[in-house]
Amino acid sequence: MSGFPILSIMLAIPALAAVACLFAGAQGARWIALVATLVDLALGIVLWANFQVGPQAPQWQFVEYAALFGKPEGVSFAWALGIDGYALMLIVLSVFLMPICIGASWEAIQKRVPEYMAAFLLTEVLMIGTFAAQDLFLFYMFFEGGLIPMFLIIGIWGGANRIYASYKFFLYTLLGSLVMLIAMLYMAVTAGTSSIPALMAYDFPAHVQTWLWLAFFASFAVKMPMWPVHTWLPDAHVQAPTAGSVILAGVLLKLGGYGFLRFSLPMFPDASAQLMWLVFALSCVAVVYTSLVALVQSDMKKLIAYSSVAHMAIVTMALFSLNAQGIDGAMMVMLGHGLVSGALFLCVGVIYDRLHTREIDRYGGLAINMPRYAMLFLFFTMASIGLPGTSNFIGEFLGLAGTYKASTWTALIGTTGIILGAAYMLWLFRRVVWGDLTKEDVRAMPDLSLREVALLAPIAAAALWMGVYPDSFLAPMRADTARLVERLSHAVPEGDSKPTPGHAAAPVHGEAHREAPAHGGAH
Repeated sequence: MSGFPILSIMLAIPALAAVACLFAGAQGARWIALVATLVDLALGIVLWANFQVGPQAPQWQFVEYAALFGKPEGVSFAWALGIDGYALMLIVLSVFLMPICIGASWEAIQKRVPEYMAAFLLTEVLMIGTFAAQDLFLFYMFFEGGLIPMFLIIGIWGGANRIYASYKFFLYTLLGSLVMLIAMLYMAVTAGTSSIPALMAYDFPAHVQTWLWLAFFASFAVKMPMWPVHTWLPDAHVQAPTAGSVILAGVLLKLGGYGFLRFSLPMFPDASAQLMWLVFALSCVAVVYTSLVALVQSDMKKLIAYSSVAHMAIVTMALFSLNAQGIDGAMMVMLGHGLVSGALFLCVGVIYDRLHTREIDRYGGLAINMPRYAMLFLFFTMASIGLPGTSNFIGEFLGLAGTYKASTWTALIGTTGIILGAAYMLWLFRRVVWGDLTKEDVRAMPDLSLREVALLAPIAAAALWMGVYPDSFLAPMRADTARLVERLSHAVPEGDSKPTPGHAAAPVHGEAHREAPAHGGAH
């Protein structure tokens, strides 16, 4: 596929379809959006099928470059696209979930349908662009641009308190990113380039890395979201329409994790090692606190939203374990969570469309009159708590194994989050699906329609595929993980985040890291 601009085409198709939706009627907009997202899904499969895997494969593939202004050899703004294994898997996740979101909105959205479909297609453009961008400022445009359509989706088509939730979502995520933009400008001027691959190999002085790391952390921690800047997420999920919650949990939360992988770890390795204690501390609080909060929720969406924060805490602790197992595990948790949390929000949307309430106590006994629904809901519940053979198990196992190499106590606390996760998910399932069918309006609810089965079945198949044959997902990322670990190896302390006698901890001055021996859990 040399010379074929597949990434630009994947961006152009939903962008043009979004414009077409605005000039079509409601039904026409639905079909335009569905066809456009299915075409992008097909291109995503082509992308995966043609991606070269192995130690001899190039790191960056499907590269496109066109200078827009500035000097290509210096600080410039360029249409620079290209993907590695991490970007590939997140793009595939995005294009997989998008047609499902359009299908979920087919009957649920009845007002301003053309604008709604256009907003979703624009979201797809910005997500793919974020993962494919190879220019610092192009990345920033896509990364921040994703705020706009989601702000509109929540604010226009959301619930009763949608205005508050949409502004909270917008302001939280925007403020952190302004600090990141200042750091990006400093990096481009200092390194003399805005190329992300070039910056990933550039050695910033260790004392500068700390400040740059904190600036990027301010943005990515909110996007994940990490405790204590997570409070926008439950409000956004509760107020968003079902498809908005699916894409928010499925893909948009992964932008923070992708940012850590693309920027914080390779560009600031010394600072990442120095400040891993901060990430571990925040992750430990998040995984326990948000799991306990999830246990007492009465709203199904809010419970799943808090579970997302707990899962993302496992991602951050695994990423900053700075070893191959942890990094691979973090990516697998992101992919698995993207599938399973999206499916759980769809399951909530199915019964919300019938009874128009998300209160857990309003349900009970659904296994009697909705057996197909109960079966799929049970599968996704088990996948969420990491049942072996499902998508989340392999990610959580690898992630916690990698974390254990870096810090025993952090891994132990992370494991308690999984135990609590089983508690709140099974408690949710018990109250909604089991028990006596005593409420007449619940008894009248029909089982899954063919359209709803068609939305949930592909996610179930993908989650099972990930659990049974995880190497098909790990293989494209393996070489990138090896490169990243090699980049980090000079800065990684020994287990439990402490250097052993005779080994220096992460250096703090100048280029001293050149002399530090490669050791520790990174191998």
